[in-house]
Amino acid sequence: MTDLDPELAAVVDDIESAGVPAWHRLSVASARRVEDRVFADDDPREVAFVRDLTFAGPRGEVPVRVYRDDPPEPAPVVVFYHGGGWTLGTLDSAGDICRELAARSGAVVVSVDYRLAPEHPFPAGHDDAWAALKWASETAGSFGGDPSRLAVAGTSAGGNLAASVALRAREPDGPSVSHQTLLYPMTDWDTDRASYDEHGDGPLLTAADVEWFWANYCRSPVDAANPYASVLRARDHGDLPDATVVTAGHDPLRDEGRAYADALGAAGTPVEHHHYPSMAHGFLSLTDAVDVADDAMDALAAELRAALA
Repeated sequence: MTDLDPELAAVVDDIESAGVPAWHRLSVASARRVEDRVFADDDPREVAFVRDLTFAGPRGEVPVRVYRDDPPEPAPVVVFYHGGGWTLGTLDSAGDICRELAARSGAVVVSVDYRLAPEHPFPAGHDDAWAALKWASETAGSFGGDPSRLAVAGTSAGGNLAASVALRAREPDGPSVSHQTLLYPMTDWDTDRASYDEHGDGPLLTAADVEWFWANYCRSPVDAANPYASVLRARDHGDLPDATVVTAGHDPLRDEGRAYADALGAAGTPVEHHHYPSMAHGFLSLTDAVDVADDAMDALAAELRAALA
């Protein structure tokens, strides 16, 4: 097993020395406060344009934040879904990675503030994610975007939402999605995998955290087995947008991410799987402190540029 990257290990030490408990040991309200504090970006990367908007979703207004770093118009559009186990996360906590994607890829990034569990269990988050994709495809031109070059992306639970809307976009009324970028995605409620045994105690995400998140999101095993929740269980992974899947070696989600990349490839969907053995869950949010993460973000942005050229 590859050791944890030393720069990442230093970040983990800083977080642990601050006394941040595991998510599942907190109340939902407390976990949200801690997540906002830990992942707030005090020195955000400058981009040319940031604007907060809302649109009418299936159950009220859905906030979004649009980022662009002055690319030539019309620019590709990436609809981005933040992580946090469908329970945590805000537009602010996802701001760092959205700014990096916008600056490095030359795309317009639309970050989505979907409804959170347990107040709004499945399928609320998925439905908001789907509504945001349709909204972005219909209004992209108003913020300099090109709806013919449309991608979805997300981290962790957001990677799950990106994959689920890519599946749903195969429906006749679905928008045309050119690419899906799935960053250490949650793809299956079943945690009986080797990566959970090897890295169930973290760092940064534990097996108990993952089980807590699924329990918050899904009201029953029937919900959890739904292919728009457990995307790995979809009957068919063919005829989907080309995909990039990123996994980390020290991540309990490693094996389900790999399994999803394998399922896409086996069904004939073009897929690139980038695995970083010395990284842990969430590492792409640490580009300012971890060189491997910075290089990985460059590679990801280059792949997005090529996919949406």
